[in-house]
Amino acid sequence: MSDDVDAVVIGSGPNGLVAANLLADAGWDVLVLEAADEPGGAVRTAELTAPGFRNDLFSAFYPLGAASPVIAGLGLERHGLRWRRAPEVLAHVLPDDRAVLLSTDVERTAASVDAFGAGDGDAWREEFVRWQRVRDELVEALMRPFPPVRAGAGLLGALGPAESLRFARMFVQSVRAFGNERFTGQGAPLLLAGNAMHTDLGPDQACSTAFGWLLSMLGQDVGYPVPEGGAGKLSEALVKRFGGRVECGRAVTQVVVSQGRALGVRDASGGLVRARKAVLADVAAPSLYLGLVGAEHLPARLVDDLSNFEWDDATVKVDWALSGPVPWTATEAKGAGTVHLGGDLNGLSISSTEIATGRLPRTPFVIMGQMTTTDPSRSPAGTEAAWAYTHVPRGESWSADRLRRRADRVEQLIEQHAPGFRDLIVARAVLGPADLEERNASLVGGSINAGTAAIHQQLVFRPVPGTGRSDTPVDRLFLAGASAHPGGGVHGAPGANAARAALARNGLAGDGYRLVMRGLHRALYR
Repeated sequence: MSDDVDAVVIGSGPNGLVAANLLADAGWDVLVLEAADEPGGAVRTAELTAPGFRNDLFSAFYPLGAASPVIAGLGLERHGLRWRRAPEVLAHVLPDDRAVLLSTDVERTAASVDAFGAGDGDAWREEFVRWQRVRDELVEALMRPFPPVRAGAGLLGALGPAESLRFARMFVQSVRAFGNERFTGQGAPLLLAGNAMHTDLGPDQACSTAFGWLLSMLGQDVGYPVPEGGAGKLSEALVKRFGGRVECGRAVTQVVVSQGRALGVRDASGGLVRARKAVLADVAAPSLYLGLVGAEHLPARLVDDLSNFEWDDATVKVDWALSGPVPWTATEAKGAGTVHLGGDLNGLSISSTEIATGRLPRTPFVIMGQMTTTDPSRSPAGTEAAWAYTHVPRGESWSADRLRRRADRVEQLIEQHAPGFRDLIVARAVLGPADLEERNASLVGGSINAGTAAIHQQLVFRPVPGTGRSDTPVDRLFLAGASAHPGGGVHGAPGANAARAALARNGLAGDGYRLVMRGLHRALYR
């Protein structure tokens, strides 16, 4: 079997589908190949627990997607996407059952953090004003290839030189350092720290403020929205808008390379797809380079750099079908779409340190989603579809019994703050690191962000020291997955950047583009 197309996209996750859409918009003939039986990658939904309960298999809440200019530019609402939001965005419940609230109403958030430290409400309002000043330029700068010259200039213009330096300093701080400088109580720093720990960064790590502040301000601004009917509806809208060929159950086993150029791909049955213009890979960087391409086609220094590629933490996820809403003691948690549990700031630091030293946290940090609270279509009236996940050390063996005990520990923690929770459980499903990878090969070892969010693997260091772009040392091959800058999250930026690079390589200045990139890669990897 042989196909002949302008471009082949490996993987139908959101980045792959975004790339396919943008190339199709440019008039290209595009074929998307997906190893799984359905499209979507880590954006899929199924009745995982009980009939009538729609559980998101992987990702669920999409603040980055709602703010992404890439997603907004596709007009997915015309293809069936509808965003739903919970009454409140997020609640972080402390061990003593107090809770701090993040709301789209800045006055409610300010009042909540002020209850933990006098004056913190005013400080939070000031941070939100700062966010409003930089929002568009910052989001654009984060999602464009590095360096983002135009967006960076806009950011500098919005803040001025002096404030820009202080803003950059804030971004590289740990949450603890920034929290000590900016707030008097622990409520606001807990919101930042909990959001930072959606990545693999703890409260004491450099740049944890960048992720914590960004997600907190996005929550304050656009909330944590979900697609009505399940995460899979976002993938469904992307597929509908694309309108081209998406072939599922067709795994790619090789990128065909000759004389330094990607010519196409081979699938598991030996079928060849010839790509006249480009191959775009929505897969993890090590899987692309060392698996599909092969070290023999790559500079030795790049291969050596890949041996130091650092994954983010592994993950254990639990889904529940509940006969009723979670009976939280803390009022703030009742209407929140997302709930954080597992400690105060020191507790989160301990949990993060335990994972870093290869130990299973005694008290896990838990991120919980109340999906029916957010989107009533997720389960029958009066019930709740809920999930929780927690980070664990990489590389450990997880037997069924060990997974059961970790899920029991998560339930025990929830029960402490919601007495009677366990009595509501109709059914549950537990997915360990190997289960996640089995269902989505890009979630290698249960890592959900395709590589650490630490500063040494961001910007021009992602996935290895290089250009901060989707171009690879193989001509006409582009990395379109979350291992590329700007990294994890459902926002479509790696896919969009790869598509733009492919269009530039095949545009009027394509030969010049090729020569520039070849020179850069020779300088970087020789």
